[in-house]
Amino acid sequence: MQDIEKILGFIVEIEKLKDVHRKTKPVGLDRFENSAEHSWHVCLTAFMLKDFANEEIDINRVIKMLLIHDLGEIDAGDTIIYASETSENKAEEAAGVRRLLNLLPAGMVDELMALWHEFESGDTADSRFAKAIDRVPPLLHNLHGGGHSWNTHGVTKEKVFSVNQRIEAGSKELWSVIRTKLEGAVDAGILK
Repeated sequence: MQDIEKILGFIVEIEKLKDVHRKTKPVGLDRFENSAEHSWHVCLTAFMLKDFANEEIDINRVIKMLLIHDLGEIDAGDTIIYASETSENKAEEAAGVRRLLNLLPAGMVDELMALWHEFESGDTADSRFAKAIDRVPPLLHNLHGGGHSWNTHGVTKEKVFSVNQRIEAGSKELWSVIRTKLEGAVDAGILK
């Protein structure tokens, strides 16, 4: 019973992810996405695109990584990817993830924290694919929203291509399609 109480407490605490607003707007909506929506979206995206991974992956592990990868934003907030990969930001996110996972029964903490670190390192087939998929929805938001986030934050085409080329490490086929879409956005003047 005590373990169930801890898990329920964790579930209540992670509700706060619904109030962490991201820098992109969902396709067709005039509001910003929250991080909980992003987590759902990347999980479904991973499931739909799993057959295009470069290497054999365990989709269950990928989905677990994607479900927990942004939990640290409850404490650290969301920072646009083009400015967020600093050691300070990653340390703050790691501390937030640790705080949240410590609400769970002890037997669950180590596995989930290890998955978070694996995602962050991007050193395995599962984490390379997860990191690739994590980039897809925000790109689609911008591609189908007139480049709203890129333009608001002054993100250049060079930065978009360099940051998102990591998709290729998880799925060369997916990167080929996304790269073509990004090139079309440059041609259309959406991405400058």
